[in-house]
Amino acid sequence: MSGRGRFVTFEGIDGAGKSSHVEWFAERLRERGRTVVVTREPGGTELAEAVRDWVLNRPMSMRVEALLVFAARQDHLDRVIRPALAAGTWVVCDRFTDSTVAYQGGGRGMPADDIALLERWVHPDLQPDRTYLFDLDPAEAARRRQAARAADRFEAQDEAFFGRVRGAYRARAAESPERFRRIDGARTIDSIRAELEEDLATL
Repeated sequence: MSGRGRFVTFEGIDGAGKSSHVEWFAERLRERGRTVVVTREPGGTELAEAVRDWVLNRPMSMRVEALLVFAARQDHLDRVIRPALAAGTWVVCDRFTDSTVAYQGGGRGMPADDIALLERWVHPDLQPDRTYLFDLDPAEAARRRQAARAADRFEAQDEAFFGRVRGAYRARAAESPERFRRIDGARTIDSIRAELEEDLATL
């Protein structure tokens, strides 16, 4: 691990507010002298961005959706995440495999064992060093989404779907408490950033 960069992810249901803090967090790292790559999932490479468009906007089965997400993730890992970490660069990523567990698993109902198998295949030796889970009531998240933009396939799902996604996120966090930090998405931006800044000092 000596010389390896750190891998930090931001997670949460759509509308929880996580994406508002990703670039800010990266800038705080740069102020501390870190070299940082900011990326996202699905996405982060030309191929993975094309897959992102399919997954967000085209109808498909649950299994096809999960397989496409992991295919995009493999390319992202090969071309961006692993090389950056090996070079000592910090990677700040908007979503990673926790999203697949929450959305395709909790939301869509894909068996946990199937997702775990794909996870072991694609990145058996790598997990984020820190994951910030932005937690928010699905009803409040829906109000935020409606005010923000036109909905994609996931954002258009009902409140019950996001309730299942939130539950899967919480279960995943309970399994890895040393990695996850729960962020109350209902708090003000300033108070959330103060909490992130405090935790940043521990990384």
